[in-house]
Amino acid sequence: MSDSKTASAATPANTLVNKPLRPLPRLIFMSRWLQLPLYLGLILAQCVYVVHFWAELVHLIEAAVGSEKALHAVFSAVGMAPEGAEGTIKLTETSIMLVVLGLIDVVMISNLLIMVIVGGYETFVSRMNLEGHPDQPEWLSHVNASVLKVKLSTAIIGISSIHLLKTFINAAALPDRVLIAQAGIHLCFLLSAMAVAMADRILASALVRPGNNHH
Repeated sequence: MSDSKTASAATPANTLVNKPLRPLPRLIFMSRWLQLPLYLGLILAQCVYVVHFWAELVHLIEAAVGSEKALHAVFSAVGMAPEGAEGTIKLTETSIMLVVLGLIDVVMISNLLIMVIVGGYETFVSRMNLEGHPDQPEWLSHVNASVLKVKLSTAIIGISSIHLLKTFINAAALPDRVLIAQAGIHLCFLLSAMAVAMADRILASALVRPGNNHH
């Protein structure tokens, strides 16, 4: 008896899922695929970041072994004036640190791109059916629009922190207004992330409360 009730209860749900959409709702629903070229473009942008990362790393290695051209490229990239006369220029601890922070910055932006590409495609375009895949990212198993916003806000704060650290390390070569502006922008990112997380928590509590009352 219970089996027949279960089957009858499941039948309407299956019928609803398999019911063909009318032309206009189908067109609107299919419009989500317009985002696909955007995610493909972000993949190409990530390829550019990979090329940039290796170019900067090669310059750093060449500068470490004494290449004059690479030394000038490194100092130009970090916004510092070379110390010493031509032929005696060497890498300094500060310049190495700034280049490494720049490489870390590229990696963090690449991580942000991965979150947007994979999480955005999974959330707004189509399922990728990665359940059970050994390489499935841990955060993707519970990703939704709210979780994605919080994770993106956190990633942006990390990137801003790297930029702020680079600025303070090279503070002697920068005007005070630049230091104040970057510190203020970083504070705005922090407050924005806190506001997003708080709004997400309030929304989650509001969604859970009716269920608890009903129960």
